[in-house]
Amino acid sequence: MTTVLVTGAGGSAAANVVDSLRLSDVGYRIVGVDTNAVNLHLSTADERMLIPRADDPGYADALRRVVELFGADVLHPQPDPDVRAIGEIRDQLRVRTYLPAQSVLTLVADKSRFADAMRAAGVSVPDTVGFESVSDVASGVERLLGDHRRVWIRARAGAGARASLPVSTPAQAVHWIDWWVTEKGFHPRDFMASAMLPGREFAYQSVWQDGGLIAGQARERLVYLYGHLTPHGQTSTPAVARTVCNPDVDSIACAAIQAVDPSPRGAYCVDLKESADGRPMVTEINAGRFFTTSNFFAHAGLNMPDLLVRCALGEKLSGSPSSPLEPDLYWVRMVDMGYRLVRGEDMHVWRSATA
Repeated sequence: MTTVLVTGAGGSAAANVVDSLRLSDVGYRIVGVDTNAVNLHLSTADERMLIPRADDPGYADALRRVVELFGADVLHPQPDPDVRAIGEIRDQLRVRTYLPAQSVLTLVADKSRFADAMRAAGVSVPDTVGFESVSDVASGVERLLGDHRRVWIRARAGAGARASLPVSTPAQAVHWIDWWVTEKGFHPRDFMASAMLPGREFAYQSVWQDGGLIAGQARERLVYLYGHLTPHGQTSTPAVARTVCNPDVDSIACAAIQAVDPSPRGAYCVDLKESADGRPMVTEINAGRFFTTSNFFAHAGLNMPDLLVRCALGEKLSGSPSSPLEPDLYWVRMVDMGYRLVRGEDMHVWRSATA
C-alpha cells in the first residue's frame, strides 16, 4: 500500500487533500504531521505525529524520522512555509516529492516580484507598486488612485488575504501599514499596493507533468467564509464556489504558470480577478500545493491530489483539456457543517415560508 505523508494535517486545506485521497481507488495509507498538537486531533490521517515548524533547525531531521518510521512513499506539503522548506531539502529526504523548481517556489512566494515577472512576460496583472519606507506609501497609493477608485493594500508574502485592506485615500494606506510596522514588527517593504479590481474572482487549480497539463479546472468564488466580518468582504477561502468553463480564464492561468516555469511539474493554483472591462487578470500563483477546497473537484470527478501522487510515483499520465467538469457545479461549505456538492438546478429548491 502506498503511504502518503501530508504536512499541515491539522488544517482544513490538508484535511481536504486527505479527503480527496480517500476517494481514490488506490487505497492510500496516510500519515499526517502538524506543528499544532491541538489541531492534530482533527486530522483523519491513519497515523499522526507532531513536528517542529518549518523554520525550526530540527525540521529536516524530524521529517526524516517520520519518513523512516512509517516508510512514506510520497511527501505532500500543504502549508506554504512547508512547501518552500521541503523544496530546499527535497534531495536530502528519502521520499518522493513532486514539487516545482525551488526558484519557482521562491518567486511566487513574493507577490510583488511575481507581479513584475508576469508583466515582463506579457501576462495581465493589476497595476502594482511597492514601498521602501512609510514615506513612499502615500505617493505610491496616490499614483494608483489616479486611475482606480480603490487600492488593495496587502502583504507581499502569506496566504488568506494577509494584512490586506482596501483603501480609497493615501492616508488610510499610511495608517494601515504604519500600524503593522509599529505593532507587528513589519517593514514597509513587506507590503505592496495594487489596483482593486471590481469584477468576478476565479481560481484555477492544476497538475502538470513533464511540462504538460495533466488536469486543470477553473471555479468562481461566490461567497467567502466569514467575509461579512472583514472590511473587504473576503477571506480568500469560499463558502460557495461554482465550476466554470471560461477559455479566457484557463488560457491566462496556463500562460501565467508557463511564464514562471517553462516546463511545469506539480501543483499550480492561480488566482484571477476581472477588471472593470471584464478582463481576467492574474493576482497570484500558489505553487507546490493545492487550494483549500481541493476536494471540490475530487468529489465532482477530477481528483487532482490523487493525480499528483501518481505523478510522484512515476506513473506517466495522459493530459486533458482545461476545465472538463460541467459548469455550475456548486461547492457549499460551512464551519462545523461539512460540505456538499450541489448542481446548479438544485441550488434553490427549498420552498419559501413567505411565498
